[in-house]
Amino acid sequence: MAEPNRFKEIPEAEMTAEQQKVFADLLAGRGKLLAPYKIWIHSPRLAAALETIGTFLNKKGSLCEREVELVICIVANHWQSEYVWSAHVNICLKLGYPQSVFEAMRAGKAPVFENERERAIFDLAAIAMAPGAGSDEVFNRAEQLLGRNGIAEVLGLLGYYSSVSMGMKLHRVPVRVPSPV
Repeated sequence: MAEPNRFKEIPEAEMTAEQQKVFADLLAGRGKLLAPYKIWIHSPRLAAALETIGTFLNKKGSLCEREVELVICIVANHWQSEYVWSAHVNICLKLGYPQSVFEAMRAGKAPVFENERERAIFDLAAIAMAPGAGSDEVFNRAEQLLGRNGIAEVLGLLGYYSSVSMGMKLHRVPVRVPSPV
């Protein structure tokens, strides 16, 4: 039997005025309150700040959608966050990544990438999440391929989706099973 989730949803009628404003802003921008925001709304200013960061990283940064989704999967795998992993691997597969990339990640191996930027992102994330400063060769290759702007955005994604992944895992959010088509 699965352990119960730890979400403590706040009924809209019981939200503080500040929570209600953030809730309304999130609904206006996203159409619904996504799972991480059900956790963060307990700290409404944090929820608002993370929405700004998340929207920038996902929609307005220099990394393309494939690159953003790759970083999310790397982080979800690192934190063993099944909710985030499941959702974003499916997106990556739709974006054209081969299943072998995710099989390698799960096995703790470096996937084979045809795209040099994607290889640089994977390697940069690996050294960023490991102890120490990592290899100069990996950093320099990432700088050449992604620029300092891209490196900053990869680090931002690692931090933001670490919070998402840890939150989903800590709160035992169950993995959504895709509905049949």
